[in-house]
Amino acid sequence: MPSADDSSSAFRPAPARSPALWDISPPVHAGTPVYPGDAPYRQEWTARIGPDGPVNLSAVAMTPHIGAHADAPLHYDPQGAAVGELDLDPFLGPCRVVHAIGCGPLVEWRHLARALGGLPPRLLVRTYGRMPQDRWDDRLAGFAPDALERLADAGVRLVGIDTASVDPAGSATLDSHQVLRRRGLRVLEGLLLDAVPEGDYELIALPLRLATAEASPVRAVLRALR
Repeated sequence: MPSADDSSSAFRPAPARSPALWDISPPVHAGTPVYPGDAPYRQEWTARIGPDGPVNLSAVAMTPHIGAHADAPLHYDPQGAAVGELDLDPFLGPCRVVHAIGCGPLVEWRHLARALGGLPPRLLVRTYGRMPQDRWDDRLAGFAPDALERLADAGVRLVGIDTASVDPAGSATLDSHQVLRRRGLRVLEGLLLDAVPEGDYELIALPLRLATAEASPVRAVLRALR
């Protein structure tokens, strides 16, 4: 078990003057960036309110990796579980938000160690000063594989990040995704953490029960601890 840095004892629930609820899901629309070549958001109306009908109906197509989303093991393991099979417990409960803004290409253990004393089983990391919501960022920060290994050793069950991937955008080996697979970690990507102070919260970020999909969008929120 990694030793805790004494300075981490400063982490506390969000102050009372902060909002009771933080929505950490970026809006999803036709302009939402996706991995180059992946399916963007598309919506078409199949029925409109009018003389011939009482309701609006639409059909939506998109990658399940759009906006705030959960990857399932099937995304990086041909024998892995689909997102609809996953236990929901890791996606719901106490979590900590840590800032590693401008940390570089990888979030390393040294960027996190100050904040890991008394760590809950969920950790979300903010790397952007302001998350780009109108373009794909091919210089996004991922997690260093060693940092994920050490977080798993510390009892973390879910990691999250405000970039589109836990691996660098150009990675062909997906080393950090493979740590997730091997250590049984769950992951959230594409979180909007711009307005969230460092501290402890309750995370609610449930994936859809898509029976055969390798990922799912989530409506991720943080709730102040009482």
